Amino acid sequence: MPILHYKGINIFFTDEGKGNAVVLLHGFLENSAMWDDIKESLKINNRIITIDLPGHGQTGCLGYVHTMEMMAETVEAVLQHLKIRKSTIIGHSMGGYVALAYAEKNPDGLKGLVLMNSTSRADTEEKKKNRDRAIKAVRENHRSFIRLSISNLFRPKNRKVFSEEVNKTKKEALKTPVQGIIAALEGMKNRNDREVLLHFSPYKKMMIIGKKDPVLDYASLIEQTQNSDIEIIECPDGHMSHIENKKNVVPALKNFLKTP
Repeated sequence: MPILHYKGINIFFTDEGKGNAVVLLHGFLENSAMWDDIKESLKINNRIITIDLPGHGQTGCLGYVHTMEMMAETVEAVLQHLKIRKSTIIGHSMGGYVALAYAEKNPDGLKGLVLMNSTSRADTEEKKKNRDRAIKAVRENHRSFIRLSISNLFRPKNRKVFSEEVNKTKKEALKTPVQGIIAALEGMKNRNDREVLLHFSPYKKMMIIGKKDPVLDYASLIEQTQNSDIEIIECPDGHMSHIENKKNVVPALKNFLKTP
């Protein structure tokens, strides 16, 4: 993976394929390896950039709180380094929050935006309390927190069906340092509501929704798309649509990237 030196840390990224630039942003406890299977299909006709966000994968930590805006600035730095002026961004979960923060600052730099198992809304008060509980759990035993968190992202029946993928995801997640985990939880807890971007933005948009997502409320996601031009892809399973419903996700992404 190439390295970009940025504000005293290394940002790791990949850059493969030719064509329109597509940026893939991973979720919480994930890293760019989550896209390995999917990017093989996408890079046939596109230039695919993956980035390890701060405190994840092989990218260092930038502080004790990684705001979505600060993470978006690292994305901006990579794209400037690669001299990419316009791109489509696909963000999974937390990666979607980062994509929205980037879109808010750089509306003219986007050709398209895909939120996969993600939401444009800020955390509710209940969710914020859950983040605080999570931070406490991380401090007590981060390895147990990671193992439980990853399992809980999958629809219960799929934990056995995709046991190999679940274990692989846990293995990658265990590479995440404690500081990176806590900094991301703090950043997600205090992120801004960006629902307005779904309704008043010039680029095309798509949401990939898991109907049995244990993390996000299905009704809330559908509500966000009302009276908008967002393309909706509904998948039958959980939060890990790129694994649980890969056969739905890959064609949807390829078609989205193909259309002008």
